[in-house]
Amino acid sequence: MKKRSICAVSGVTACGMKEGKFGLALIRASGTAAGVFTENLVKAAPIQLMRSQIRKGRLDAVIVNSGCANAYTGQKGYEDAVVMTGYAGSALGVEPDRVGVASTGVIGRYLDLPLIRRQCMEIAPGLASSVQAETLAANAIMTTDLYPKHALVEKETFTVAGITKGSGMIAPNMGTMLAFIYTDAEIGAKPLKEALKLATRRSFNRVVVDGDTSTNDIALCTATGESGKVRDAEFSAALEECCRMLAKQIAADGEGATKLLEVRVTGAAKEEYAAKVARTVIESPLVKTAVYGEDPNWGRVVAAAGRAGVKFDPNAVSLWISDGKNRYPLVRSGEIIADLKKAKEAMNSKTVIFILDLAAGKEEATAWGCDLTERYVEINGRYTT
Repeated sequence: MKKRSICAVSGVTACGMKEGKFGLALIRASGTAAGVFTENLVKAAPIQLMRSQIRKGRLDAVIVNSGCANAYTGQKGYEDAVVMTGYAGSALGVEPDRVGVASTGVIGRYLDLPLIRRQCMEIAPGLASSVQAETLAANAIMTTDLYPKHALVEKETFTVAGITKGSGMIAPNMGTMLAFIYTDAEIGAKPLKEALKLATRRSFNRVVVDGDTSTNDIALCTATGESGKVRDAEFSAALEECCRMLAKQIAADGEGATKLLEVRVTGAAKEEYAAKVARTVIESPLVKTAVYGEDPNWGRVVAAAGRAGVKFDPNAVSLWISDGKNRYPLVRSGEIIADLKKAKEAMNSKTVIFILDLAAGKEEATAWGCDLTERYVEINGRYTT
């Protein structure tokens, strides 16, 4: 079903096109801006450019290409990223240094700039605030994604919305995921940056598909301010909700995935401890394959939690499994009470949830991932061929 999200935000227009593996999207929106980026030491050229460019705290547009990551391409790659901002700036009538740029695709290949320039000129006249235009933009940025990803959070006085792509090379600290988020709230550069960092930490940085952190991860947020001022705390909560919705879609669309895996950790001494345990469980190949096989081998969850580097009493933990509707106890305060038949029934769902109480405090965190299937190997074993 086609969805409208970013184009529901006042002041945002978009469009895109896809030709085989090579797509291009343009998004036009002027306002205060902030960004977060991959923590991989090998950073793609557009990431290097944007880490500098975003310091100005404002964007007027974004240009995104798929099919070529423009990563590990040296000085030429950096110069090509600059050229892309010039293409968008010329086509949209904005200054190039106020154009965000992102790329996704194969690492170690140079951009086809003539193709990008032609696509840019063809797309620019079609920018619109419509379901069709947004769908074209969201489809244009996909690589191995099976479907475009949209999120919309509507509050009484403002809206936050976003589109994203991401399916493989997804791990904490972001993965080959691109996210473009917009709001019509009026908010300053500093609180916008703080809100985006917090939202990212609690959403995109808690998604694991395969444990690889990409060279190209980027999340940009632009505030057009057309709906007026809002309280920082209210905006931060809405932004986090939007990012969480996008993150769950990325996890569910993991390469070769058949199930969404969610791990909720409660009873931790600190939120960061809960997050660390949740991520460790989510990224465990043993847990992921058990979920794929619908094998109620829940001991793998406890074992993974135990190697997370977080202190807790294993004899005090409680564990449940859920399909999103029904919840069944597996361990209560260290005592095994598992009904394996019911646990297997829960694993027959498209969503499998483990709730783990560490009984060590009051903090909690949730992480998202997917099962690990033969299809993942097929996709990545022939990614460039």
